[in-house]
This record gives sequence, structure tokens and C-alpha cells, in this order.
Amino acid sequence: MERELFTKLERWMNKKNRKPLIIQGARQVGKTWIMKEFGARFYENTVYINFDNNKAMKDVFDLDFDLKRILSAIKIEYGKSFQAENTLIIFDEIQEAPKALASLKYFYENAPQYSIIAAGSLLGVALHQGTSFPVGKVDFLKLCPMSFNEFILAVGEKGLHEALRSQDYELINAYAGKYTDLLKKYYYVGGMPEVVQTYIDSDDLFEVREIQNNLLQYYEEDFSKHAPKEVVPRIMMVWNSIPSQLAKENRKFMYGALREGARAKDFELAIQWLEDAGLILKSYRVSKPDIPLIAYMEMNSFKMFMFDVGLLTAKAGLSARLLLEGSRIFEEFKGALTEQYVAQELHAAGYPLYYFATARSTGEIDFMLQGDLDCVPIEVKAEQNLRARSLRAFCDKYKPGMAIRSSMSNYKQEDWLTNVPLYMLAEYLKRTIYVVS
Repeated sequence: MERELFTKLERWMNKKNRKPLIIQGARQVGKTWIMKEFGARFYENTVYINFDNNKAMKDVFDLDFDLKRILSAIKIEYGKSFQAENTLIIFDEIQEAPKALASLKYFYENAPQYSIIAAGSLLGVALHQGTSFPVGKVDFLKLCPMSFNEFILAVGEKGLHEALRSQDYELINAYAGKYTDLLKKYYYVGGMPEVVQTYIDSDDLFEVREIQNNLLQYYEEDFSKHAPKEVVPRIMMVWNSIPSQLAKENRKFMYGALREGARAKDFELAIQWLEDAGLILKSYRVSKPDIPLIAYMEMNSFKMFMFDVGLLTAKAGLSARLLLEGSRIFEEFKGALTEQYVAQELHAAGYPLYYFATARSTGEIDFMLQGDLDCVPIEVKAEQNLRARSLRAFCDKYKPGMAIRSSMSNYKQEDWLTNVPLYMLAEYLKRTIYVVS
């Protein structure tokens, strides 16, 4: 599978003042695979050390930070000598060896010639719990589930992939039906690599759902294994509430939906744990559409999404037939699913997630992006419905330089807004309006 992160990894490799790199991301998004594949593509030697099952190497780092001794141990582990300039060293499950994580500072300061990439399951949780961290001495990249454009390339639609990349509007419009069918399949399959590979290999959506359910069970077992025991029940309550929270008309996360009388402080640790584990995305309400948006962000008012649209459809028990053919009784949650997809695409592209609503929660704008000189409102429509009353009212009042409506309709530039198909939204934003570093 091709992942867009390879481009960023190559850029990191060629930096003059390269620091050790930490790849962040939820379990099972493909961190181990992409590190090994990157090593195979760009280096003569790839040294892979997994601290989850290598006590000897953990002991080496626990002694001290003598890099000469550490590098000797790494060469013993690899089984032969190697040179820094043609070798990638991978530290996987680094949260299991806190001293190895701390050592990245000394690699940067005293041995910057070595290419080192680290990753770990639940690394965000470990850091939040107080693990020593080499602040300012490492670079970060985030690996998310496969985006829609990565998905269509993986399933063999290279031409459609390239059309999105190049923003060939005429070609994209000509194949709108095919893009729409693929997007509906993506809503069901999602972007988890194992699930996508299962779909490619078997073309069996029942088998796809079985893998998704296994992943959901795997994450829930993680709650019990790695979260503080007293927080686990509340993590489960929050996690299980996501489909019903999104099914509400305004989709704002409500603590009262978890249990009667629930308050924010009762669930802060549970939500923080899920966020640190990379399993949820939060879109914060902004009270004013001005730059910088973060200055008007309300921390206690947010929407909560899962990190993968396919896992949301699995958790909600949505059938493939329902997603592919539609149903009258599915209309309300279809909007939630579309917002989940857009949130995931924006997050993968590097955009912070915000939405706009007045104090009375009227005239809501689904997403707000911050540009160089202006804020861009985005209204999301699940189908080809082109009515945009909230967006029109917003534009009449705030006069943004650009407004976007994203739907299943074709690309169309109008006098006061641009209709961007859902399947090309992320590429349109990345390559036409704002480039995210």
C-alpha cells in the first residue's frame, strides 16, 4: 500500500538538521509496517528493535546513556556491523523502554548522523502519565487511517487517484458516479490497513466487518490492560456513546447522555485517555469566526468523532446494504457519518478541527478552517442537497473571502461559494487553498 506519509518521511531523511523521529498514531494504523517499508526502500540496512519482546535491549538502555555502548549492543542485536549513513534504526513499542525514549536526546546531540525512527502503541498515554520526554530533541509525524484518496489507490483506481491529486475538475466530474460508489464503500470499509487489505483480498464485506469487530474488541481490551482501573468503566461509557452522540441533531457531546447528572469533571480523565490513545477526534466550537480560531475556542463545547469511519459504521451496526443503497430511516445518521468522514479527512490533512455556532446553537457551520488572512466556513451535505441556509446567513453576516459547501454534487464555482464534492474535499483544500506543513 502507498501511504502519503512516505513523502514526509523522505523529507525528514534529507533534512540537514535531522532529529530522531517519533511516529504517532493509534494502534493498528500501520506504524510498524511503514517504518520497516521506509527502511527497505531508502536504506541498505534496517535495524528493528521491539522493546515489547526484547528485555536485553531494555536492560542496555536502563544502564546509562553511553551511546558507544548502546550502538555496540544494537550492532550485536542486528548481527553485523553497519555505517550510520546507510542505516535506519527503528525503536518500536518505545513506551515499554522509557530510558530508550529519553536517549533520543543524546542521539540528537551526540550522534545526529544516525537515522532513528521510534513509535509505540499508546505512546501518547504513556507520555501523559509522566514518562520522561526529550523535549525539543525529536521530530514528530502522525500516521492516521488511510484517507479516501489512499484507499482508492489501494483498491487499484490509480487514474481516479491521480485525477484527485491533480485537481482535474472536468475528469473528476465525468467520473462522479464512480467516485460516489467508492466513497460509500469507504464509509463501510474505512481506512484501517488490515481491513482495507481484507477487502482487497476477499471482496467480502462480511469478512471486512469481522475484522472491524475484532479491532473494536482489541481496543476495548486495551482499556482494561492499560488505563487506570477506576477510569475504565467511564472510558467504556464514553466510547460506547459516540454513535448516539453523533445521532443527535446538533452532534455536540453531552455528558448528560452518558448518565443522568453526569458532569464534565467526572469524565475528563476518560476522554483524555481516549484522546491520548488516538481513538477519538474532537472538533471544538468557536464563538467567533476570526483569526486565530484557537482564541475563540471553547474547551468545554465539542463534537466527538471516532478516528476511523469504518469502525464507526461497525460500532453502529450499519449494514453494507444500508450504506450502499440507502434507506428513508437512515437519513439522520447519514449526516453524522458524513461529518465523521470530513473530520477524519481534515485531521489526516493536518487541519485542527473547529465548528462555529452562536450562543443559542443556531446557524451552525459544520467546520471552520483558518487561512492566512481569513477563516473559511465549510458546510457538509450527505447527498446532493444544495440548500445551504446556514452558510448563506453566515456569509451575509461575516463576509468571508471564500465559502465551501461539500456534498455529493459535482464541483461547481458559484458567485458566493464553491461546491466541492466530498470525495475531493481534502485534496482540494491541500492543493488549491492551503498547504499544511
